[in-house]
Amino acid sequence: MKSPLLSLPGAVPAEGVDEQVAAHYGDLFREQRALADGTGFVDLSHRGVVAVTGEDRLSWLHLLLTQHVTDLPAGRATEALILSAHGHIEHALYLVDDGTTTWAHVEPGTQDALLAYLESMKFFYRVETADRTDDFAVVHLPAGSIAEVPEGVVVRETPYGRDLFLPRADLESYAEKAGPPAGLLAYEALRVEHHRPRLGFETDHRTIPHELGWIGTAVHLQKGCYRGQETVARVQNLGKPPRRLVFLHLDGSEVHLPPHGAELRLADDGPDGRKIGFITTSVRHHELGPIALGLVKRNVPLDARLLADTTAAAQEVVVEP
Repeated sequence: MKSPLLSLPGAVPAEGVDEQVAAHYGDLFREQRALADGTGFVDLSHRGVVAVTGEDRLSWLHLLLTQHVTDLPAGRATEALILSAHGHIEHALYLVDDGTTTWAHVEPGTQDALLAYLESMKFFYRVETADRTDDFAVVHLPAGSIAEVPEGVVVRETPYGRDLFLPRADLESYAEKAGPPAGLLAYEALRVEHHRPRLGFETDHRTIPHELGWIGTAVHLQKGCYRGQETVARVQNLGKPPRRLVFLHLDGSEVHLPPHGAELRLADDGPDGRKIGFITTSVRHHELGPIALGLVKRNVPLDARLLADTTAAAQEVVVEP
């Protein structure tokens, strides 16, 4: 669903799954600094919005999700995953319950598959699921923002800011009051800075939660059974994940950023060496310069210098080996 805010002055569309919103509005670093200072907003209206109603909604979701949500208080934000039977990540949900409805925003275009799975698991539970993407647009206010939230709007408040489930019809009028707008590239730069994984970027078809540091934030280790729980418990108690997320400082003299999927190798082995991982997200940060997240094999030495294609990269630990 193409955002009407792409008509704002200077708006340049993002790419890939994010193409329906603005990458930036003409000044990437100014937009980043504004978000870091707690001003402005980010248009995330391309994200899917799913709502679950019914008196059994939290106990039912508790059976399906990696997170403990049976007693989730109204207004408390949380995040959760849905795993395959083998423990691989299939969906990431960013949740809040308003007392009568559990709201979630998800990656663009994933809501149909998510709803199909939820519908298949309803059985005798008193729940209803709905795709509300046409009716509600997600808007992000950064941490420290004093922007007004319209009365009645559902809010997810996190350490990184507030996610508003804004009636889609009000998006343009709200943007006029909440400005200045910041594009998705600014939002992504802060996400990478804070080592926050994103489904479809830091994940592939075989990613398990331990590899990305999602244990604790999106996976509750003391809750009951759910699909994929056996893998989570086995890796947590008996082993180590095969890969680990790393934060990378990239060579600032390079003109181009290594793209998603760019192969990572040990610098000592040169550009023709053995692949030991790949870039998941690379961005330009207003203070840190070019930075990235990547997935590498668990046994890669913590002090090893890396190459992202031909770009030198120094790693910082996100997930302990």
